[in-house]
Amino acid sequence: MTALNRSVLVVDDHAIIAELWCLHMEMMGLEVCGTAATADEALSLAEQHRPAIVLMDVRLRGEKDGVDAALAIHASVGSKVIFITGSQEPETLARIALDHPAAVLIKPVADHLLKATVAQALVSVD
Repeated sequence: MTALNRSVLVVDDHAIIAELWCLHMEMMGLEVCGTAATADEALSLAEQHRPAIVLMDVRLRGEKDGVDAALAIHASVGSKVIFITGSQEPETLARIALDHPAAVLIKPVADHLLKATVAQALVSVD
């Protein structure tokens, strides 16, 4: 398996939210390798770019959700996944835990918390 790039993939089906996360990553000096609105797009982009970090919403367009995408990305690429979700349902949180996430952030997420979480996940990639 080839090394991961020090880039971030943003996965959210709301374009405005995805753009906000992209701006935060760029302000941290990180490259955003792409954005995806579906699980299949996320997996395709992750396999193509091999990002170190994936910011993953749980609810996505299509039949598969962010947990499905994260499990597939973890298996094929090995990227660290930070879930950013509005859901606090026990079933959803239990499914997220299956992926051994780098972190789970509940929306709305404070800027400083997002940045600190990404920075910590990057340390564990190196």
